[in-house]
Amino acid sequence: MHNDIWDVETAKSYDTPGTGMFSPDVLGPTVERLAELAKGGQALEFAIGTGRVAVPLREMGIPVTGIEASPAMIAQLRTKCDEATIPVVLGDMASTVAPGSYALVYLVYNTISNLLTQAEQVSCFRNAARHLMSGGRFVVELGVPELRKLTPGQQAVVWRSEPDYIGLDTYDVLRQQIVSHHFRFGEGRQARVFRSPHRYIWPAELDLMAELAGFELESRRADWVGSPFTAESPSHVSVYRLKDR
Repeated sequence: MHNDIWDVETAKSYDTPGTGMFSPDVLGPTVERLAELAKGGQALEFAIGTGRVAVPLREMGIPVTGIEASPAMIAQLRTKCDEATIPVVLGDMASTVAPGSYALVYLVYNTISNLLTQAEQVSCFRNAARHLMSGGRFVVELGVPELRKLTPGQQAVVWRSEPDYIGLDTYDVLRQQIVSHHFRFGEGRQARVFRSPHRYIWPAELDLMAELAGFELESRRADWVGSPFTAESPSHVSVYRLKDR
């Protein structure tokens, strides 16, 4: 995680209550599915951010702890709840250890791709296993690389275009790197851009990372409501179960 990206300015503008990834039709099924998987046990969120998922999950009665690398994002979370309600450990999701043992560890909204090397991503799976009770589950929500949309010689895919916003990804297929570009347009010629680097992961590669860390794939769906995952699905929610030790 790069704290120069996830700074105070980003943290204060991150929440979009009622819209985007904060809209009820997105957030509601996410929280309901995670609560179902936790089965009343304790949950740990890697890269908890401003608490988009953790706060409503805690309100459903699931004890939640977080790990977060950005002090600014933690500060924004603290405007919603205190440390006693949702404890957070400052650190990265690949190596930081939170106290306790958990029934569920989860990583949502492509966040594992913020780790920019394969080794770090494998370490993230191993860190999840370290925190889980035997039979516990690790849930990863992740997009599928859209390389089929790239024509020869083209490096970018536009994934949203609106009057005041353009979102596009540029690909480095040799290193499995993406840079996401978010352009927001104001009055006249004014525009702001936010960029974030990622390492994309194919579903089969993700499954191998899980295997290396002692997990087995329990289910893979296209979304949080359980739609079938197909070759056309733009993303997936994968549930890995920790094998008996």
